[in-house]
Amino acid sequence: MTRTYRLDDDRQTLVLAARNDRLHEVVYWGAALPMDEDLTTIHAAGALDVTGGMLDENPDLSICPEATRSFPGQPGLIVRDSDGTPLLPKFCFESVDETDGIVLTYRDADNGLQLTVSFKPDPHTHIITCQTTLDADRPVHLHWLAAPVLPGPQQSDEMIDFSGRWCGEFQPNRTAWGAGIRYRENRTGRTGHEHFPGLIVPCTGATNTQGEAYGFHYGWSGGHRMIAEELQDGRRQIQWGHAARMETEPSKQFKTAPLYITYSDSGLNGCAVSFQRHLRDRIVTWPKPNAPRPVHYNCWEAVYFDHKLPVLKEIAEKAASLGAERFVLDDGWFGQRDDDTRSLSDWTVDPRKYPDGLGPLVDHVHSLGMTFGIWFEPEMVNEDSDIHRANPHWALGSEDQTLGRQQKALNMALPEVRDFLYDRMSAILRDHDVDYIKWDHNRVLPMPDAAQTRGSYALIDRLRADFPNTEIESCASGGGRIDFGIMERTQRVWLSDSNDALERLRIQHDAALFLPLSVTGSHVGPRICHTSGRVLDIAFRAWVAAQRHMGFEMDPRELDDHEVAVLTEVTSWWKHNRHWMQQADILRLDSADPAVIAEQQMAQDGDQFVVFAGKAATSAQISPRPLRLTNLVPTATYRINLANRTSAPALSRGDQILKTQEIEVSGAYLMRHGVTLPWTFPDRMWVIEGTRLTGASKETS
Repeated sequence: MTRTYRLDDDRQTLVLAARNDRLHEVVYWGAALPMDEDLTTIHAAGALDVTGGMLDENPDLSICPEATRSFPGQPGLIVRDSDGTPLLPKFCFESVDETDGIVLTYRDADNGLQLTVSFKPDPHTHIITCQTTLDADRPVHLHWLAAPVLPGPQQSDEMIDFSGRWCGEFQPNRTAWGAGIRYRENRTGRTGHEHFPGLIVPCTGATNTQGEAYGFHYGWSGGHRMIAEELQDGRRQIQWGHAARMETEPSKQFKTAPLYITYSDSGLNGCAVSFQRHLRDRIVTWPKPNAPRPVHYNCWEAVYFDHKLPVLKEIAEKAASLGAERFVLDDGWFGQRDDDTRSLSDWTVDPRKYPDGLGPLVDHVHSLGMTFGIWFEPEMVNEDSDIHRANPHWALGSEDQTLGRQQKALNMALPEVRDFLYDRMSAILRDHDVDYIKWDHNRVLPMPDAAQTRGSYALIDRLRADFPNTEIESCASGGGRIDFGIMERTQRVWLSDSNDALERLRIQHDAALFLPLSVTGSHVGPRICHTSGRVLDIAFRAWVAAQRHMGFEMDPRELDDHEVAVLTEVTSWWKHNRHWMQQADILRLDSADPAVIAEQQMAQDGDQFVVFAGKAATSAQISPRPLRLTNLVPTATYRINLANRTSAPALSRGDQILKTQEIEVSGAYLMRHGVTLPWTFPDRMWVIEGTRLTGASKETS
């Protein structure tokens, strides 16, 4: 007997099949199959032959591969009994529920274990959400539990995963498939700069804009593990789960985080758009869903810890005049916080800096038409703080641990710690009209611990329930805590502590494989970048920030008249376009010139788009190569306008048409030949606006 099930949307089909009572395998995942396809035949047709040196039957590469069935690769579950004895589960089918997707339940009666595996498709975003739950009839010790295991595509030569560092997040790594394992494990206790929990597997020949690709994201803010393994027989498996041994206590139930997967037949962009839409439209809960994203001002790189009320008021006035709509007071407002060595967790207003409390600053910000936000780092504590002196046992880890940024982590699994933090934070939120929290997390944990992440989630959930109109930004030394788990509770991420526009251009481009504009903070930094020392033109800094949720993070008093004019103009452009851009799809373009990093932000109805073409280096050739656009209607006519044509440098001496006028050309021309841009210097950005004039409406996919 064969049990088969299928999931479908208009782009992909996933088929599950199993013989008798065994765990199911994903026997097909890819382009949509006809609805009358015989799934039993699909299962049989994909089975491998056997030859010498093999078992008489190939062990199943199931949704939780079992060592007890002679599976030769990494198993999907490693568990010990309450006394430490290793268990070798052998699960048998028990039930299926197809009410909302597919939920499969299996039982190992001998070991008293139950495995539940769920798949839930979303026809709009093309994301399938998968999750695995293990239940036991007594407390057991978990070493490893994989989310539903997927086969790696056979038509792929390589995989793309992501590493990074402080001020250098989202660095893509291309690794060839080969015998053995590509093993990534993050044991830092947070999502991490080092191992973003995402994977793209392109099929051979795929680019940003064409070909097949498979996307994966594990939505968990603690440590995680990824296994991409090629077996000796050539089959490939992809596993995701919490980092091994993160569950320090025995329990009767363990659950993976959601694993988000998608198949694309339109290159890497198909995966990117699915993740962008699913995060924005399904994961994030917006306090004011229909409100435009406000232009952001953060005072950190203007004053650091040196808070003086008259200075902050003047800065707020300058920021408002540039177009800022939200003012965020960063680190330094509490305790005796004159540097990063003291007072962390003493969440009371510093009377030396604010003798009348925060009220005068908050009132002044509101009088300028801006809302007010404030910085916290709730999960951390300095040893030099009143709270640590009173409750040293609240710190996670050993007393003599290595500090990070002169701080320890608080043990968020302790209810008394969460209650203390809630009381201090809620007092600030109750006493002042605060619509935004920048929530920071500036060190890794002394050990991986799933309970720490669950405790942090619980605190955020409690604050969100009691202050539903307060938006939260996830910051962790920049991009150290970005994932769909934290984004269920927050509305913005600080992508990187680097405000260097050249570095940001690349980071934003690669992060767009998962993140939409609406959640991705990007700020215009100081003239001399504080993290790189690089000096960049104000127009380049402004346009790079305008690619995402725009803001400023510098002392606006440093700007000269020209810089004020440029920044005001770009900010006005962003405000004029944000109503559609915050719902747009970000499509990465395949540039023929490796010096150019380009993207096309496309309205979902296809009626308008904007292309940001950033020149990150000096080109090998003299003249710009045409830049091919994507996802247009070939027969439609588009009006093309160079939005910042007046910024062409003096060395751009020709009469290139876009420098003087708009043009009207077909979608076929724009996608097959491309846009030819004027010459410009490195570290500059061309901004191309497109409007469809004729042609049938077509939603991008």
